[in-house]
Amino acid sequence: MLLRYVFFRVLMLIPVSISISVVIFAIVHLLPGDPVDNLLRVGSSPADRAALVAKYGLDQPLVVQYVRWVLAMFQGDFGEAIVLRRPVADLIRDNLPYSLRLGAAAFAFSSIVGIALGTVSATTRNAVVEQFVRGFILLGSTVPGFWLALLLILAFAVQLQWFPVSGAKGWDALVLPVLTIGFGGVALVARVTRVALMDARREDFVTLLHAKGLPANTILFRHLMPHAMLPVVTILALRIGWILGGAVTVEFVFGRPGLGSLLIRALGQRDYPVVQGCLLMLALAVMLGTLIGDVAQAAMDPRVREAKT
Repeated sequence: MLLRYVFFRVLMLIPVSISISVVIFAIVHLLPGDPVDNLLRVGSSPADRAALVAKYGLDQPLVVQYVRWVLAMFQGDFGEAIVLRRPVADLIRDNLPYSLRLGAAAFAFSSIVGIALGTVSATTRNAVVEQFVRGFILLGSTVPGFWLALLLILAFAVQLQWFPVSGAKGWDALVLPVLTIGFGGVALVARVTRVALMDARREDFVTLLHAKGLPANTILFRHLMPHAMLPVVTILALRIGWILGGAVTVEFVFGRPGLGSLLIRALGQRDYPVVQGCLLMLALAVMLGTLIGDVAQAAMDPRVREAKT
């Protein structure tokens, strides 16, 4: 039954991927500007411009350009960057490890700290601790990432000089970007964990476990946590795509290499193949996270896969 559910979920990704590719291609080509403008020298004639436009196939109808792009991707060819004049696949391959390293660290940070704070908030009887956690959740849910990044740079990189302002050399260059991306994730995971645990504590089986005299820690970690982890696992899986998407502005602010920096630079140059490749990778990350979350949810709760197959 689970394999059948996974098969249908993977099958559903095909029309979704096609729809996303159409949207990405349309949005990129509707942007004002032209990549040829970044290649022309001062004093170039209209004939020179027309030659470059024809060279890169930009004079073809958008439908033809889209079909050529999709057919090339099926062969593993993302095209060649118009301005950088390198294969897009090579550019993505060079920058993706930096984004994955940052995303993995931010994911681990937001998962561990978020679950811990949510558990403390749901189980503690200390009003001060609970108010602190709830205030942290509210703050993390409202603070913009780019604004927090600038504050962290000002405090810990410029004033205290504990961490580098920019770059990706050494583990210390990861600390501030991870805190920036993970701060909102911690708040989200903590909120979901807190609500899930509080709902689970109201179940009848918890009263029965207390009546049997089981220790509170045993009830929490052996019975409550597995019961409450279903929505938490779903949120964590969705965070996979959200983290990579959120890293776009963070990488740019901290001057880190990665898909985000590559995407912003390509947007400024209107380099269509690079922008399309980066956006497609980010969209695939979101779809992969959604798929992982749905499969994990179905594996943990048979009612989910029975309802959706």
